[in-house]
Amino acid sequence: MTQHTFRAEPFALPFDLKTTALVMIDMQRDFVEPGGFGEALGNDVSLVRTAIEPCKKVLKAARDHKMLVIHTREGHRADLADCPPAKLTRGGQTFIGTKGPMGRILVRGEDGHDIIPELYPIAGEPVIDKPGKGAFYQTDLHLILQNHGIKTLIVCGVTTEVCVTTTVREANDRGYECIIPQDCVGSYFPEFQKYALEMIKAQGAIFGWVSDANAIVEGLKG
Repeated sequence: MTQHTFRAEPFALPFDLKTTALVMIDMQRDFVEPGGFGEALGNDVSLVRTAIEPCKKVLKAARDHKMLVIHTREGHRADLADCPPAKLTRGGQTFIGTKGPMGRILVRGEDGHDIIPELYPIAGEPVIDKPGKGAFYQTDLHLILQNHGIKTLIVCGVTTEVCVTTTVREANDRGYECIIPQDCVGSYFPEFQKYALEMIKAQGAIFGWVSDANAIVEGLKG
């Protein structure tokens, strides 16, 4: 076993390259491009687009080291049978399933549901379609990670306080060690970003570790 270390808070995280995977959460057009679900909710998508370039650096490093890379997409069946009524309505309006500039919002197979070109999956990288916030809920993510002997997760994507932290909490309960590069995650609300990251690393890494893209790249080099 080759031991590497990530510089992180609240303390450095040792890891084995062979048992570490990169999970890229919901870097979809609906969330990070104008005209999608994020903007329909009244958000400024430029706030989450800051994560794209750092994510590209980490993604390239992971591919260079032939790591397992997994992408997730939040979205629903075309008939919306997997979307609970409580999720359909936000602020008294229905957005999911309605027509937008990139097709029906958050519906699988539509242009807006797909991953942005800058971070698009390559052959051999699993794509997890999830109906909920957490990447483990009603998906085969845990099975894929188990089949590859994964113990440590580098978690990137959007949004920090919703799908990213939900996934990290779910992963923590399943025994995975998670590290989140803070510049590789994004939120429409800067204060939510700040406190979500603080909650993750509080009390001696209660949910995981917080780092940055450069530290991840350096750690992978060993």
